[in-house]
Amino acid sequence: MADLHVDVLIAGGAVTGSSLAYHLAVDPGFDGRVLVAEPDPTYARAATALSAGSIRQQFSSAVNVAVSLHGIDFLRRAPEVLAVEGEPAPDLGLHEGGYLFLATPPGRAVLAENHALQTAMGADIAWLDPDALAATFPWLAVDDLAAGTYGRSGEGWFDGYGLMMALRAKARSLGATYRRSRVVRLLTSGGRVHGAELDDGTSVSCGTVVIAAGAGARALAATSGVDLPVRMGRRMVFAFSCGRTLENFPLLIDPSGVWCRPEGPGFIAGLSPGDDEDPDAPDDFSVQRDWFDERMWPVLAERVPAFDTLRVERSWAGHYDMCELDHNVLLGPVPHVDGLLVASGFSGHGLQQAPAVGRGLAELIVHGRYVTLDLTPLGYDRYLRHEPLWERNVV
Repeated sequence: MADLHVDVLIAGGAVTGSSLAYHLAVDPGFDGRVLVAEPDPTYARAATALSAGSIRQQFSSAVNVAVSLHGIDFLRRAPEVLAVEGEPAPDLGLHEGGYLFLATPPGRAVLAENHALQTAMGADIAWLDPDALAATFPWLAVDDLAAGTYGRSGEGWFDGYGLMMALRAKARSLGATYRRSRVVRLLTSGGRVHGAELDDGTSVSCGTVVIAAGAGARALAATSGVDLPVRMGRRMVFAFSCGRTLENFPLLIDPSGVWCRPEGPGFIAGLSPGDDEDPDAPDDFSVQRDWFDERMWPVLAERVPAFDTLRVERSWAGHYDMCELDHNVLLGPVPHVDGLLVASGFSGHGLQQAPAVGRGLAELIVHGRYVTLDLTPLGYDRYLRHEPLWERNVV
């Protein structure tokens, strides 16, 4: 006999798991018990806590644009909808400073194609030729550029840790239970999940399990015989100052892949490594200063001449759960294991996608289908079909 019985067990209590717990709790059609198993309630090394906390609609696939349009609407309403006992949720510091994607001549056609999709779906993205770029952002070097696209509203950055904690607090106030534990093994029989074991020895019986365990999802899924193509990738962020005021600075994406944005009185920046430079090392939170000095600083100083004399103040590293198929989340039911759902492989998009993903998973559990947004293009079954959903705008 199991030690506990719940209706839904969520493995992972960071932003995705907490969004699901919240959306289950507020769905009028759900009256079950929810248990969220989270091994580290401090979230010290969670991707959510270490993220740069940004949101954009400048994607190349329609489903990702729709998900982030939903996300910005949720963030704008968060102080109200996540209020607990009449007290507004903490200020999430949402700053709609925009993303600025830049393209040299070889990338202009792709940028134009992406821009057409985004604006057709209602995203507020401006097309800027080099003269307009120079006029709008006078601190920007534009001689090698063919165009840029700029999010005038709906894009920017926010307190990702604050969003997670507000979702968690609201879910708990509505009856969700959080337990300091890790789900270590799924229990299945007859092609169905019927429970799980926790690392504290507790056995849980349930009708539904959702794996929202980040890069740890692969090992957990394997205990039910499911192959989840998700690995861990390290990302480094560098905070620096330049001693100058640069007005109207968005989140800048250079054609090289280097990105930077304002953070307090200074800036933060990063650059994603190639797959061959990104080993699956779960305990590696080290920072390589030469990564910045040799590969990022020259790009930053050329694109923004004011950065020529910048000074690095601090740095940190965190982990992405990377989808090996196509760098998009694997979401929803797992074929051949009834009652098992996944949300893993966000590849850096988890924070901005958490509101839509949590709601979508809740709708699947309660109503048996997506109601608000059709997220089926992100389904796990595309991996089984060998049909990747390619996203050109991976940062």
